Parts: sequence; C-alpha cells; structure tokens
Amino acid sequence: MFELHPRLAEDTVPVGRFPLSLLRLSKDANYPWCILIPQREDVFEIHHLSEDDQQQLMRESCRLAEVMTSVFDADKMNVAALGNQVRPLHLHHIARFETDPAWPQPIWGAKPASQYSPEQLEDRLEHLRAALVGEDFTVD
Repeated sequence: MFELHPRLAEDTVPVGRFPLSLLRLSKDANYPWCILIPQREDVFEIHHLSEDDQQQLMRESCRLAEVMTSVFDADKMNVAALGNQVRPLHLHHIARFETDPAWPQPIWGAKPASQYSPEQLEDRLEHLRAALVGEDFTVD
C-alpha cells in the first residue's frame, strides 16, 4: 500500500490529487514549487512505472506545468525527479523567474527556506486549485 514519505509530508501541504499522483505544495515560499507524487508503492524511478502510469504521469506533469506557467506567469518551468534525499518517485515543478533569488542557478541551497504566512499559503492554494480543478483533478 502506498504511503507518503515522511519528509514529503513534513515539507509540503496537500493541494489535491490527479488519478495517479498526489499534488503537494512546498512550504518554501521563495518559489512557486509543487511536487507530484505517484501513488505507487516501491517505485523510485519513472521507468519503474507501468507504461500506462508513465503516460499518466506525463499528462499530469504537463498539465501542472501549464497551469503553473499561467497562474504564476513563470519565465521558465523547472521539472525534476531527483530523489537523492527522498527515494520514492516524486517530480518537482518549480516556477522560475529571471528575478528570483537563485536565477539562473538551481534553487537548492541558494537561499534558506521562507515560510508562507497563513494568508499567503491560502491564496497560493486557492489559485492552484481553481486553475486545476476538473474531472481529472480533485481537492481532498
């Protein structure tokens, strides 16, 4: 049975779910940063997924990237499946801007994490959910 990795649970808040993946928002307010987490047990790489799940993950990732680009008016979308510290498969989706504190370098380690205020967090979640909601995305 699929269980959310404790580090992902600690570092993110729930946004909703696609047919395959949970969608969570990073608590780091420095960047619009979402994480797609396929709900499959013992899957560590994209190629470990079935072909159908690979295609579904790509659909979900592309939909999320399109929505984030639109909602945040991003200059660039970074999508990565690193898994160096958290092994279960998860895809980072980070909206990047030429004005962000790490541009053009990777965000990891560039700046200490910044916490959302309760109002900022609710606003970010509302915008994402409103743009994503549909027959293939639900809010828990």
